[in-house]
Amino acid sequence: MPRTSMWIVCSFALLAWLAPAAAGTAGKQTVTLGETDLEVFTYRPSACAPAALLIVFTGLNRNAANYRDYARPLADRFCLVVATPLFDKTRFPSWRYQRGGLVEGGKLVDSERWTGWIVLQLVDWLRHQQGNATMPYLLLGHSAGAQFLSRFAAFIPNQAQRIVIANPSTWVMPALDVAPPYGFKDVPSGEALLRRYLAAPVTVLLGQEDTGSKNLAENDEAEAQGANRLARGEATFLQAQTVAQQHNWPFSWRLIRVPGVGHDARSMFASPMAGDALGLAAPR
Repeated sequence: MPRTSMWIVCSFALLAWLAPAAAGTAGKQTVTLGETDLEVFTYRPSACAPAALLIVFTGLNRNAANYRDYARPLADRFCLVVATPLFDKTRFPSWRYQRGGLVEGGKLVDSERWTGWIVLQLVDWLRHQQGNATMPYLLLGHSAGAQFLSRFAAFIPNQAQRIVIANPSTWVMPALDVAPPYGFKDVPSGEALLRRYLAAPVTVLLGQEDTGSKNLAENDEAEAQGANRLARGEATFLQAQTVAQQHNWPFSWRLIRVPGVGHDARSMFASPMAGDALGLAAPR
C-alpha cells in the first residue's frame, strides 16, 4: 500500500477511535423516585471519569432532551454527569413545578409534598448509578426551571455545591412579609429558612438582554419584583445582600451577568460565564 494511502487509512482509524470518546453517552431512563416515575435524560462524557453530577431543570416547554444537550459542552469541559428530569405539564403544572408545589388553592401545602424533595431522591439514584454515595452535585435551571430552583434553594435542605438560577420570571424574595411561593410569610420556621436561603451557594445568572416580556409572569407578586427578568434578578440579589447585612447573617450568593444574551438557555449555558457560575475550573 502506498505510504499516502496508508496514512489516510490510519488517520480515519484514529478518528473513528476518538469519536466515541469525544461524543460521550447520551440516554433516557424512566426512574422511580418515591411515588413518582420520571423520565430522566442523561449524558456521561467518555473521555474522563466524572467526579460530580450536574442536574439541569428545563424551561417552560419542558424539553428535557434539548436541555440535556445544551449542557453537554459543560459536561465535556468540566467532566460532569448530566441528568435532566422531565417534569411534565400534566402532573407538574406551574404551581407544582415553577412554584415548587408550595401553595395550592391559596393554601400552604404540607411540606412533605413539596416538589423539591424529588430532587434529593434523584441525587440518591444518580449516586447509586455512579457507584459513589457521596458524589457532589450541582443544580442548573433556566427560566421555569430557575423558578423551581429558587423555591428549592429557599425551602428544601440540601447539600448542592452550587445552585445556578438563570433568568427566572419570579423569585422567592428574601422577605418575611411576602407570602409563599414568593416569600416566607407565615411559613413555619420562616426566619430560619430565610437565613439558610441567604447562606446557600446560589448564583444569580442573568442575561443582560433578557428584558422582554414573552412568557414573563405578570401577576401582582411577580410585577412587584421588577419590570423584567433582568430587573427582577438584580433586585432580588440586592435585597438578599441587604437583608443578610442587616442581620449580620452569612451571605453566599453571587451575581453574574452574561453580556449579549437574552432569554436563551443554549446561549446562557454556552457562555464563558457558565462555568464560573457553577464554581468550576476545567480539569487539567
